[in-house]
Amino acid sequence: MQFTPEKYRVPDIPMQPFIDPEEIWQYLNNTSCSADKVKDIIDKSLSKERLNLEEVATLINATDTDLIEQIKEGAKLLKQNIYGNRIVLFAPLYVGNRCSNNCDYCGFRASNKAQVRKTLTNDELIKEVEALEDEGQKRLILVFGEHAEYSPEFIADSVRTAYSVKKGNGEIRRLNINAAPLDIEGYKIVKKSGIGTYQVFQETYHPEIYKKHHTSGRKADYNWRLTALDRAQEAGIDDVGIGALIGLYDWRFEVMGLVRHTNHLEACYNIGPHTISFPRIKDASNLNIESNYFISDEDFVRLVAILRLAVPYTGMILTAREPAIVRDEIIQYGISQIDGGSKIELGSYSFKGNSHNIDRSQFQISDDRPLNDIIDELLEQDMIPSFCTACYRLGRTGEHFMEFSVPGFIKRFCTPNAILTLAEYLFDYAPEQTRLKGMMVIENNLKSLSANLEKEVKEKISRIEMGERDLYF
Repeated sequence: MQFTPEKYRVPDIPMQPFIDPEEIWQYLNNTSCSADKVKDIIDKSLSKERLNLEEVATLINATDTDLIEQIKEGAKLLKQNIYGNRIVLFAPLYVGNRCSNNCDYCGFRASNKAQVRKTLTNDELIKEVEALEDEGQKRLILVFGEHAEYSPEFIADSVRTAYSVKKGNGEIRRLNINAAPLDIEGYKIVKKSGIGTYQVFQETYHPEIYKKHHTSGRKADYNWRLTALDRAQEAGIDDVGIGALIGLYDWRFEVMGLVRHTNHLEACYNIGPHTISFPRIKDASNLNIESNYFISDEDFVRLVAILRLAVPYTGMILTAREPAIVRDEIIQYGISQIDGGSKIELGSYSFKGNSHNIDRSQFQISDDRPLNDIIDELLEQDMIPSFCTACYRLGRTGEHFMEFSVPGFIKRFCTPNAILTLAEYLFDYAPEQTRLKGMMVIENNLKSLSANLEKEVKEKISRIEMGERDLYF
């Protein structure tokens, strides 16, 4: 797959900073917007072409109600064309919350004496994974505070331990990582453990705003963090996730920063990000941060729709930071992954009961529904809850993934594999009402497949019902 990245004021050179705030603001302040221009840009995106900064600025500057609706409808159509109606489900698993940084928006910050510090022992990690498998989870993201204790070796050992846990028909098939940026050798150590995507969020792409919110620790180094995923690529980790924390600075700038980061990865490594995240700031232990840049739900919907159009081939993640009512609306405008049944207090999955102690969490989540409740609601909307990990395990990652996903061919694999993983969940974990509802959704979606593919999927579902597991295309 060959990309055609744009050339901007700062050249895209591997492991070199690439953000020019003045250039981004020039685009935002000087790009005109018209109905015809917006339509042409939406059409370009629908043809599976990534947008450049000028085009993204045009969509951002389209504040007319009718144009905003056109952007949202374009994003909805693009999502359907590329991803169909499946939604990938995962769960976050916090392994340790020790941290040496001071980030004023985060409950884990080193100066927060109220935070209850904990690192899971090996036995505690196993219990957490068993509890997640009991719910039907197949995909996890392991989350670590940024601390010397969480070395590449420690991360890799945690990954191997989590993969080793098998309870009943349960198993974890993909483990992604959200942890501190590493050097190249560190990434190589983690890669050998068999991880999926490595996430590093820049938080804010504006250097001065970044400096304001990150006062000490290794994370205070803007450029070290900005080039973190370059080093991951150099180490052979070709699935990376980028993100910005919405609420630290103007959301329009952060959207442009995410697209600029995408361009950099394409230009330097011929691979775009596997996922883009855009969490909003939520309450945290002893939080004391100005709300000047917090955004409304309405603008958050715009942000999601614009990003969907801007980078058609990339997965977009919406987390349980958002309340259920917001997630239900925004999913349709471009989201491909959500977490379900999430608990973010250390050791909380194996704890039987509800616990919401903000001093044991990084932030406050807003959607704490059990996994089956979320699956049930997705089924009500005729969506296919998916635990698929086939692309990762068949080597369709990095550039190979882009070869499938950029033209939109990934839908040929996603729908059948989503159906098969849903069938596993229905047979192994779902209550009868959810099982019946899920089988009806499967029947409805089988009709959208070609006759030959429908026959193959039905045959695999029969094998799953007879006890086989982990079947995929």
